[in-house]
Amino acid sequence: MKSLTPARLLYLTYFILIGGPLFLLTTILCCIVVIIASYVGLPASFISKTTKAWSWCCLAVSLCRVTVRGREHLPSTDAPCVVVANHQSAYDIFVLNAYIGIPFKWVMKQELRSIPMVGKACEAAHFIFVDETKVSSIAQTIQDAKKVLAMGNSIFIFPEGSRTENGRMTRFKKGAFVIASELDVPILPVTIDGAFSILPRGTYLPHPGRVTLTIHPAFHMSEQAEPPAHIPASARLAQQVIASALPESK
Repeated sequence: MKSLTPARLLYLTYFILIGGPLFLLTTILCCIVVIIASYVGLPASFISKTTKAWSWCCLAVSLCRVTVRGREHLPSTDAPCVVVANHQSAYDIFVLNAYIGIPFKWVMKQELRSIPMVGKACEAAHFIFVDETKVSSIAQTIQDAKKVLAMGNSIFIFPEGSRTENGRMTRFKKGAFVIASELDVPILPVTIDGAFSILPRGTYLPHPGRVTLTIHPAFHMSEQAEPPAHIPASARLAQQVIASALPESK
């Protein structure tokens, strides 16, 4: 086990006594507000602003800074798309919620529904759950996604499926691209760099640091190849584009 440096010990003392409790408090408050807002019928924009504020607070109390590049590539709010990004850590969620800048809904694993309060809040916010153990689940996911797009929201998916174990990207699964093809919307690739250093998989206490969020130009899958080859071709292209903004070691 590595010995603690004075800087790490100071940060852990801060986070355990101040940052962590604030992190937990803002998460609980966000869940309560989102659930109540959905129950009383407040607009989706209110829920979106609430989750954005929560994400910003979680980053702030963790002493995490974010740099955003490529804002000019963001689509207009009336042009929904499927947003895909590499998945470095749980902090990816805060970074994207706080800084992506367009209304969107998450596509997430079914098991996340069981997290106390968070699962209920995600249901209330109309996020899309997918059961990866059932082949039939993709059809329901597509139907749910159509409803989300009809309301002017984009859809966000981590094509790797789960967080990286070593900081390197793994092969992209095809689900996000099947959905984009079925719904005839463009793919918006986004690169997250630095979140792995903040909270590697399997750890529970974060490190302070900086995350760089790079937004790339969107592309249409029909331009990559003829169906059905356009799905694997688009998955390869998205992975290459996202990797282009990462250090070579990742």
